[in-house]
Amino acid sequence: MEIGEKKIFDKDAAYERWDQKNQRRGNDKYFYEEEREESYLRELKGRIQNNTSGFLKVVLTALIVLAQVCIVMFFSLQVIKNGTTWYYMIQVFSIVAIVALINRNQSPSYRIAWISIITLLPVTGYLLYFLWGRSSKQKKELDTHIMRQISYGNKYLVQDDDLWVDYAEDNPVSGRMVKFMLSENFLLTQGNQVEYFPMGEDAFESIFRELEKAEKFILIDFFIVAEGALWDKMHEILKRKIEEGVEVKFMYDDFGAAIRTRKYFKQILEHEGFEVRVFNPIMKYTSQLYMNFRSHQKIMVIDGKVGYTGGFNLADEYANLVERFGVWKDTGIRVQGDAVWGLTVVFLQMWEACGHDKEHVDYLKYKVMSDVNGDTWCQVISDGPANNPKNPIESIYNQMIMYSDQYLYITTPYLIIEDYMQQSLIEAVRRGVDVRIVTPNIPDKKYAKMLTNYNYGSLLKGGVRIFEYTPGFIHAKQILTEDAAIVGTINMDYRSFYLHYENGVWMSGEKIQNDIHKDFEKMFEESREIKYEEWLNRPVSWKLIQPLLNLFATLF
Repeated sequence: MEIGEKKIFDKDAAYERWDQKNQRRGNDKYFYEEEREESYLRELKGRIQNNTSGFLKVVLTALIVLAQVCIVMFFSLQVIKNGTTWYYMIQVFSIVAIVALINRNQSPSYRIAWISIITLLPVTGYLLYFLWGRSSKQKKELDTHIMRQISYGNKYLVQDDDLWVDYAEDNPVSGRMVKFMLSENFLLTQGNQVEYFPMGEDAFESIFRELEKAEKFILIDFFIVAEGALWDKMHEILKRKIEEGVEVKFMYDDFGAAIRTRKYFKQILEHEGFEVRVFNPIMKYTSQLYMNFRSHQKIMVIDGKVGYTGGFNLADEYANLVERFGVWKDTGIRVQGDAVWGLTVVFLQMWEACGHDKEHVDYLKYKVMSDVNGDTWCQVISDGPANNPKNPIESIYNQMIMYSDQYLYITTPYLIIEDYMQQSLIEAVRRGVDVRIVTPNIPDKKYAKMLTNYNYGSLLKGGVRIFEYTPGFIHAKQILTEDAAIVGTINMDYRSFYLHYENGVWMSGEKIQNDIHKDFEKMFEESREIKYEEWLNRPVSWKLIQPLLNLFATLF
């Protein structure tokens, strides 16, 4: 294949490879003979189905926001034209706002963006900041509610302190990071079995097999839910399980499902026996940017015995049943062992955050004692804007970078990070670490591609190696060092670190690290390495637009 050439996804060839891999599983002690079954996905015909009412809801929300901007602009012009006194008063307020922003304990990029807006638009900028940039009473109340549910759920994460001592004795460097995660109430567990999925279709094959085995309960949380072939198959299995008496809790983000699910989607599911909750309805907070805070988490738990997470959503492109942006590469994991309880607690915390129940869910109802004997240490991590400015996941990622010694491999669809993290990556190179980052060749959003490309510059100059996944769009979110790996929902950008609720699993174990490492080696072979000289010769139009986009990257 020529460099930059678009590779067409061959579904039949992919499932032939899947069959070959399935045959090899018979010799692996972590798999069962009954798992070597016919593919669930082979005969599925993918489709992209858009919902007019959902699209109109999103458009209406955008128009309401735009109308607020227009009103602010009109008022600003009137102030400038007729109200000298008001103009100077707002100028004073703007100065006060800038001083407050400078002293605010928040992301430097966020503060710079708002200071720039207030400075460039002397009247309008302050009014926009007053409307959207500050923490309103309503936002604080919602954050307090969410943190209350998270704190309550953390009570069920009872840590065996001896485990950390055992791990730290054998792993003194990564043990320091484990200690930090323990301080953030992220439960450390040992003896887990973890299967790594290098593609989304691999994950969904496993998910469907496990759903068929469900006997007690199924917990599901996705950012994007799209009606299509994947949903049809899952819906059919879940309805059957509900008829068998299995409890199904189904949660999704309102923005992620609005356009690609039918009108009354939630009500239809509830009528069928699903318990359904929707995170952060987009029409509820049109007067402030809290509508921009989404639940980006992806979690499935079946009977408390098996858990899944990763970058994939419940839509056909994530399993390459339809083609969008070339080959869609996503990754995920299947977890068995005590770490499943960590995923369960994160799900239930967000389930309660979506409601205003007077009584809490019975957490212990969903806890199952594990008899699994694996080789992987795990800590389930989670984060969200209610934590701001205390964001442990961003710190965990930076510690992964800082503690790396031999190699540091990262996949992310968007690379938009703070200066200090860029410096951490460059410093890792200087101490001899092989630092490589894989991003998409074919983007899903043009402006995100331009911002990601803009961040290449200082990294390439500092010795970081950057690869673009030539078959298509890589949506996988993972980081690997010689000590540990994280697979989950976390992009390396401002949105994941500050605006979204995210989750992932930190893992340390020979088998899981080797499996992820092998996939990275394959990605490097399939990708095109970007050189600093090539970056310097990028289009002139990009050179002009990128600095402006970067200035306001935190607000996209």
